[in-house]
Amino acid sequence: MTVKQILEQKGREVETIGPDASLSDAAAILSQKRIGALVVLGDNRRVAGILSERDIVRVVGRDGGPALSQRVAQVMTTKVVTAREDMTVDQLMDLMTRGRFRHLPVCEDERLVGVISIGDVVKRRIEDVEREADDMRAYIHTVAG
Repeated sequence: MTVKQILEQKGREVETIGPDASLSDAAAILSQKRIGALVVLGDNRRVAGILSERDIVRVVGRDGGPALSQRVAQVMTTKVVTAREDMTVDQLMDLMTRGRFRHLPVCEDERLVGVISIGDVVKRRIEDVEREADDMRAYIHTVAG
């Protein structure tokens, strides 16, 4: 299975935020949408960064409540690793595990086309394993007669 197939199944909707928004606004979106990260888009509508719930917790833990008035640009990760639609689930799992990423924007020709979470990857991998197990059971049943 490829990233493109995952996006076709789960949808390509991406929650985004601008770099000048406050962390308070970002936290509200994360809470409302029940998601773990927002892709930050710059003026050119290209990925400028990513902001995760962990990023917000880290600065609030360090600076207290006033941290929520900080701008997203002050806290976001700017060196964003992205996935491509032609990547396989195994490649994606390797990339996410090595980088300890829970969310990866998916870009084609520098254009944002979706987001993949570690939950999306695990769900698809479990489906693959279950399908393999069903195939093995059917094969064993056929051979055993």
